[in-house]
Amino acid sequence: MAVNTVSTGLEERWRDILAVHARTMCEIDRVLHPHGLGASDFEVLDILATESPREGDQCRVQNLVGRVHLSQSALSRLIGRLEKDGLVERSMCVEDRRGVWVSLTRKGRHLHSEVLPLQRGVLAKMLDG
Repeated sequence: MAVNTVSTGLEERWRDILAVHARTMCEIDRVLHPHGLGASDFEVLDILATESPREGDQCRVQNLVGRVHLSQSALSRLIGRLEKDGLVERSMCVEDRRGVWVSLTRKGRHLHSEVLPLQRGVLAKMLDG
């Protein structure tokens, strides 16, 4: 009986975490939509801005895979959309032809800095309370 109680408690905590995550992602999507971004788009821009703080800095796509909650193919499609919108640039890795570099463009850096306070505001509202 104790195992069921522990299991039930874990399941409830897990469902609470998922519910907070879902509500937070929906709210981020809502506030970023007028800027042409979704939560996952912003997450990639934010990681790139953090990992590659100077203009021209690059990050390997493989380094993003473990940090965003998308499959490698979904991440590749997302990066393709961001590239089409002029927010990132991709290039092949000379040392490893299977590798792909991605970097923020000036437009991507500007948009990231513009919407960063919006995303952080949602996080503060949803997670601090």
